[in-house]
Amino acid sequence: MNEKKILFVILEEYADWEGAYLAPEIMRNSGEELNDYCVKTVSISKEPVHSIGGFTVLPDYDIDSLNDDFYGLILIGGNSWRKESSKKIIPLVNKALEKNVVLGAICDATVFLGMNGFLNEIEHTSNQLEELQRAAGKNYTGERKYINQQAVRSGNIITANGTATLEFAKEVLITLGIRTEDEADSLYQFHKLGYYEYIKNIK
Repeated sequence: MNEKKILFVILEEYADWEGAYLAPEIMRNSGEELNDYCVKTVSISKEPVHSIGGFTVLPDYDIDSLNDDFYGLILIGGNSWRKESSKKIIPLVNKALEKNVVLGAICDATVFLGMNGFLNEIEHTSNQLEELQRAAGKNYTGERKYINQQAVRSGNIITANGTATLEFAKEVLITLGIRTEDEADSLYQFHKLGYYEYIKNIK
């Protein structure tokens, strides 16, 4: 069985914690009948990418070595999404939308989407509406669709603010079909409440 790639886009100074709950759940039981997804990393080049927390990752792909064979695109936030170089990711986002696969963006990656006109017609969130408007300027006209919520799912597109790592993981897992709503909520509660509070609630 061929594994279906879920691409995690990581740019220099990416926020290493923002995919920390999502990626392992995608990989859990990967290759089995009910979950044939796998996580792969992609960046602008094949050069090592450094996280805010000091991790160094050698991407599996650069944007020039990718083909259309992917089933999800996850944009991990960080400090490079407002740089000119981030525009090299635009064709990849367009391809995800064309393929109608799951597209997730968290923290400043949502600002990137806003800056490039991807949020104007869908319900979405970001770190703050006013900051999104300021950063995106005239390319952003989606304020009527903005929701003050940790994470927002609009069809196959999930946006989340930078404090919503768990909520983001929950919504992406549901949209991918890896977890049911109940399963994803249970996973969310387990990590949100902590082990001891969680088991009190299920007894």
